[in-house]
Amino acid sequence: MARMHTRRRGSSGSDRPATDDPPEWSDVDAEAIEDRVVELAEEGYDPSQIGLKLRDEGVQGTPVPSVKAATDKKVTEILDENDAAPEMPEDLYNLLEKAVNLWEHVDENQQDHSNKRALQNTESKIRRLANYYRGDAIDEDFEYTYENAKELLE
Repeated sequence: MARMHTRRRGSSGSDRPATDDPPEWSDVDAEAIEDRVVELAEEGYDPSQIGLKLRDEGVQGTPVPSVKAATDKKVTEILDENDAAPEMPEDLYNLLEKAVNLWEHVDENQQDHSNKRALQNTESKIRRLANYYRGDAIDEDFEYTYENAKELLE
């Protein structure tokens, strides 16, 4: 599939196995996985970082290749059930962080036209994503501005 703001196509990533069952070598209990997910969230990790930690470190020394295959729930669903979900969706938060950094860079370097264009593209993605999340994950009256983004990130 083509990229949003370029004419290039990205290289494809690796495919997950077609099976929905967890592998035999990873026989960790679903309750232990859920407890570890909540514990990592309380330590301040994002949902994507939690998945990486479980893949690399595992639960009680046994790696968990896929939380969804082992528990039949996504990491964000587990966090929602245990009231440990982040206030804002992770993808929107990361885009806001990127926009604030670009805004500050462009403010200092006004002749940097390529980063001005990158800021425009990032702000466009934020507005599109905010429309998707509006009413469910973010407030109905959320409006993207640099000041609002900076305030949300603090």
